[in-house]
Amino acid sequence: MFWRGVVGYLPVNIVQGLVGLLTIVTFTRLLTPAQFGDYALGFSVASLVHTALFTWNEAAYARHWAAESARDEGRDLAATVHRTWLFLLIALPVAGLIAWLIPLPPGLKLAVLAGLASVAPRTFARLAQERRRAAGEVGGSASIDLVQTAGGFALGAALAFAGLGGAAPLIGSGLAAAACAAWCFRPEYAKTHGGQFEPARAVRHAQYGVPVALSLILALVLSSTDRFLLAAFLDQASVGLYHAGYSLANRTLDVVFIWLGAAGGPALIMALERGGRTALVDAARQQADLMLLLTIPAAVGLALVAGPLAHLMVGPELADGAAQVTPWIAASGLLAGLTTYYFHQAFTLGQRTYFLLVAMTIPALANLILNLLLIPRMGLQGALVATVISYALGLAASAALGRRLMALPVPWVTLAQAATASALMALAVSRIPAFGGLAELIAKSAAGAAVYGLVAYALDAGSLRSRAGQALRLLRARNAA
Repeated sequence: MFWRGVVGYLPVNIVQGLVGLLTIVTFTRLLTPAQFGDYALGFSVASLVHTALFTWNEAAYARHWAAESARDEGRDLAATVHRTWLFLLIALPVAGLIAWLIPLPPGLKLAVLAGLASVAPRTFARLAQERRRAAGEVGGSASIDLVQTAGGFALGAALAFAGLGGAAPLIGSGLAAAACAAWCFRPEYAKTHGGQFEPARAVRHAQYGVPVALSLILALVLSSTDRFLLAAFLDQASVGLYHAGYSLANRTLDVVFIWLGAAGGPALIMALERGGRTALVDAARQQADLMLLLTIPAAVGLALVAGPLAHLMVGPELADGAAQVTPWIAASGLLAGLTTYYFHQAFTLGQRTYFLLVAMTIPALANLILNLLLIPRMGLQGALVATVISYALGLAASAALGRRLMALPVPWVTLAQAATASALMALAVSRIPAFGGLAELIAKSAAGAAVYGLVAYALDAGSLRSRAGQALRLLRARNAA
């Protein structure tokens, strides 16, 4: 199931990667630094509301579908989840009223309201996507991602060009999510036919999902506290600069982690439910090997090409600052991705999700304290230092706590191989002079990829040769079908 997901989700993640980069290219040029800061803050508020209200229900749906679908085709589960979603919608108008009454600059207020309006369709589409992903319906899940990603970008760019400012990307993504929700409504509603809303089941869902949601809120606090504090201590233009560099590095790595997580999370649940601990350990080792082999060189590579990449992708007003931000966020993005998409699986697999709160409280508090201490003294650089230290603490805490519940293997040999190949890649790229522009980016990227690939292949890192052959066979079979 894992390798089928890896192959099946590859096209949509390529699109997500391209759109993510085009988002930075487009919106850092169509929006001023202050408007880009409005967008960043509006997106953060919408994400916090979504996570606080709806994510626990989505998480329970994803975790229990594999077992429940074999009992009554998941009808009672689906009925309970969807009726809970309808009840939770009541909170959105309240959040919108609060945002309207708070005295905010007009551009920021519009961005926040647009983000909140996008939450309802986005959460329904997310429920449909979580069910399809848990069921192994790769095509259906990937289609939702494609429509939201490409459609949201196209609509947001058009609205930004029309002069709607920082709210434009959020309005665009909300309209794309509404189209997905409308498309998914009939087949998802059909899953509830004959099912009963079960209050006891909803309580169990909350016991499982609320700690997940709270931990994700802490993760959002961890990733967004610096923006609010930069706005408080400096200005919104600094937020825009920080967000541009953050997005450039983090979105690039996120594409890889989300791709592997979309394939890996359901595969681990299925392995545990149907094959026990032995099957789980084998599946987890395969995922960890591939994750390390792809994400370590990606993070190192981003740091190596930060200068030419930022000047090519980011608007001229933000490019120099983004180039300084990118290497730091590449390091923190690697730590965050390994934590979220691998070590956190131990808590969801063991259904002891309240340990996630402990694991995430440590880095979230550290991030808040470090930002309060460092931003007034070091400015933007203080936020970057605080981010890397906090994510390192988060990884250590999650790995240590996770071993008490559902010990996942750590492939130390593969880690050493990936680090060795990345170090040799960095040595080779550092010899290429900084002559600027697209030519420098292409030269360094091509040289780095070639060196890393050759070294990893020579070392047979993570049994790369045999597993690459397995993925290619699946891809051929998919194309033949």
